[in-house]
Amino acid sequence: MIHGETLVGAAILAGAWLGAQRAARRPPADRHALARAAAFGLGLTATLIALNGPVHDLAERSHFSVHMVQHLLLTLVAPPLLMLGTPAWMMDGLLGAIPRRSGARAAARWITRPVAALATYTTVLVVWHLPGPYGAALDSHAWHIAEHGALMGAAIAAWWPVLGPSRLLPPLPYGARILYLFAFGMPMTVVAAMITGADEVLYPFYAAAAATRDIDALADQRLGGVLMWVPAGIVPLVAFTLVFFRWAAAEWDAPDEETDSRAELGPPSGSQLR
Repeated sequence: MIHGETLVGAAILAGAWLGAQRAARRPPADRHALARAAAFGLGLTATLIALNGPVHDLAERSHFSVHMVQHLLLTLVAPPLLMLGTPAWMMDGLLGAIPRRSGARAAARWITRPVAALATYTTVLVVWHLPGPYGAALDSHAWHIAEHGALMGAAIAAWWPVLGPSRLLPPLPYGARILYLFAFGMPMTVVAAMITGADEVLYPFYAAAAATRDIDALADQRLGGVLMWVPAGIVPLVAFTLVFFRWAAAEWDAPDEETDSRAELGPPSGSQLR
């Protein structure tokens, strides 16, 4: 099934991204512009795959494991791609439109700090995978939209200390990003471990669906837990590796930049050749 609201949302995001590019008469030179456009497009594609078609239908009707694939796309795939695809000047233009002393600017500053971001992400993950809220999301389309919006919003906040595309609200320094990534995968790992280790079906909706579709609900639940568990370790490890090499490249380039700047300034006073 295709959900029109997700197509409209994706079209609005794509239109805003393209509109910002055209509105900036002279956008800052960016040698990665094509890669950013590709990342943003892939992020939108991942979101649409998660919220439409067979992934969405199986998640809503019968398979807990597919629902976890949906959540992985909305937390570990789409948000980092969308953030990589957004240049800093574009995000700063959006943030700059918010008054400095407003509550919205203060909230944005707070939610993108590492402790608050990780705490928010952890809370959202845990709450929406409890049987009560999870069941409410399956019973009500409005609550399902709220669930997905909360997961994706919390994931963007959690990724911000690593990938934040802004100079007004910058990400952490490279060394701190590496330390942060050690903790980033823990919330999903804990939730996945609790689901995988459960001795009974946690969600009555899937137990009832399994009875009519010849599905082993407990095996499907454990599969869903494993599908959460493995990427929760692999994705932060990939991010850790990329951050490490970017840090090394930055350190390697720093002496050359310092030498170039000194050459432009010329010799220090009092050291002229005689």
